[in-house]
Parts: sequence; structure tokens; C-alpha cells
Amino acid sequence: MLTLRSTPGNPVPPGGILVPVRTADGCDLRAAYWRPTTRSVKGTVCLLQGRAEFIEKYYETIGDLRQRGFCVVAFDWRGQGESGREVDNPHKGHVARFDDYRLDILAIAESVLVPLMPRPHLCLAHSMGGCVAFTGSLEGWLPFSRLVTVAPMLSIRMVSWPAGVSVLARALHRLGFGGRFVPFGTAISIASKPYAGNRLSRDPERYARNAAAATSVGAGAVGDPTIAWLASAFRAMARLRDPRVPPRITVPTLIVAAGADPVCGTAQTERFAARLKAGHILVLADARHEILSEREAIRSDFWAAFDAFMPGTPALEDAGDEPEALSA
Repeated sequence: MLTLRSTPGNPVPPGGILVPVRTADGCDLRAAYWRPTTRSVKGTVCLLQGRAEFIEKYYETIGDLRQRGFCVVAFDWRGQGESGREVDNPHKGHVARFDDYRLDILAIAESVLVPLMPRPHLCLAHSMGGCVAFTGSLEGWLPFSRLVTVAPMLSIRMVSWPAGVSVLARALHRLGFGGRFVPFGTAISIASKPYAGNRLSRDPERYARNAAAATSVGAGAVGDPTIAWLASAFRAMARLRDPRVPPRITVPTLIVAAGADPVCGTAQTERFAARLKAGHILVLADARHEILSEREAIRSDFWAAFDAFMPGTPALEDAGDEPEALSA
């Protein structure tokens, strides 16, 4: 039975409706949606999680969006949270191919967004979710009219020799080891590791809150990725890094990057943004990877940029073709 878990300091946002969603290939997803807490409704924001995340981690963000007049749709990707698994060990962060995430988004659109949620349909994507969203925009199937992506996964800084690791991952995948953890990988969720030396946030209270949420969801907070996930991730990132790709992405986009991100490469993100025709970028200098779980000053800068970009701000509605850097 699907549930949403509360922990001290992180209660379930009231009024949410849980819905099971089945994808075209038969994978069951956990999804939920909320109405805004305001009288007026600006539209619907769909959250696209990063790797190894889960709905409970986004309760604060859901509340922030509802206070701004948005309906919110949240769901767990296949292979994480309470959604279905493609391997026996539920702690493995696994997907056979990144194209399967397309099936997840299209199922959410068909079952939740289109029949139930008011337009415009907008997107807030984090890390891996940003990589998937950019791919969907490039291929023309992304069901959103605007995209905000936070610390998008266009390169992985945690890998010291990415070209070699990419070749190795693809070779191991072809040899039939795709369902195994990456070498030295474990079932321990990154969200539950000690605060000292963490890559995600400089806010100890929010970090502890997310760690408690990870404990509450158990295997939903998956551990390290599988070889298949890693091979697919490198393939997706390499495609997006082709300099011919960004100009073909036409969905109006705001990228908020973390200047002190030890997970995804901000320099690569800036190069990508510079080639977007409908893009804006804001780099938050002191932020680590999880901007939405950072200190309040950083979050305030993020929300100021978000408010300026989403519907209702003529200054950005009329922006020109060149990417615009928004100062914090």
C-alpha cells in the first residue's frame, strides 16, 4: 500500500492525494498531487527528482510552491522511492536505460497532469531530473511549457576519470553485469551519510531532516547506482554536451547551478547554458549540490529567480534569444 511518511520537522503536506500510476511497460510509480494554499491558481509544477531521491525529501519545496499559487505533482522515478524496481535488490539505484524515464514522465502526464491538473504545466527538475528533462525537450516529448532545473546532471565530478569509467561501464554492461552495483558500491544512501564532509548541503538542520526522511523510507532511499545506470547516464550526458544540442532545446529554461557543487560540474553547465537560445542561468556561488536543501540565504536567491522566471513576469516573458545571467 502506498504511503507518505512523516518525520519530526518534516510532516506530510496536508491535502495531498496519493495515486498509483502504471507506465506503458508495466512499472508501478508512486505519485501524489496537491492544490495550492492560495485562492488563485497559477498552474501546476511537476517535480523531477534527482537520483536516489524520494517524495518525502521535497515536502518543504512542495509547501513553497503551494504558497506561490501552484498545484504540485511529485512522483518517484522507477528504481527509487516507493516506485517499482527492475532488479531484486531494492537498495540498488537501477534503470536499464535512461529512455525508461521517458515512460515514467509520459505516464504521469497521461494519468495525472492532463486529466487532473490545471495548466500551464511547468517543471522543476533536480540533478538527474534535469538531464532527463533536457533530453525530453531535445526529443520533443517533454510535457511542460517551462523548465527550471537545479544543478542539472551534465557531468559527474565524483568520477575522476570519466572517459575511462564510461568505457568500462559500457563494457561491463555489455558483458551482462548491468544489474550489479558499480565497483565498490554499497546499499547505503548518500542522504544518510554523516554531515561532516557531505557533498549535498551546508545546512546541518536540513541535512539532518533529509537523513531522517531517508531512514523512514528505508530501501526507498537507494544506495549507489548499478553499472547499467552509470553507463546510461554517461551516454545521456555525452549526448547533451554536443555543442549542436543546446540550440535545439526550445522549452524556456532557467538553470540554477551550484558554484560549490562537488557532484555535478558547474563549468560544464555554464557552457551548456551559453548555447541555449531560450535559456537563463544563475550560479549561486556558495551552494552545494542540493540547492533546495541549502541555507536560507541561498534558498531565498533561488526562489527569487524562480518567481521572476515562472508565469507572470513580463520582463522574462519578453526576453531575447541570448542566454541571460541572473545575478544573485
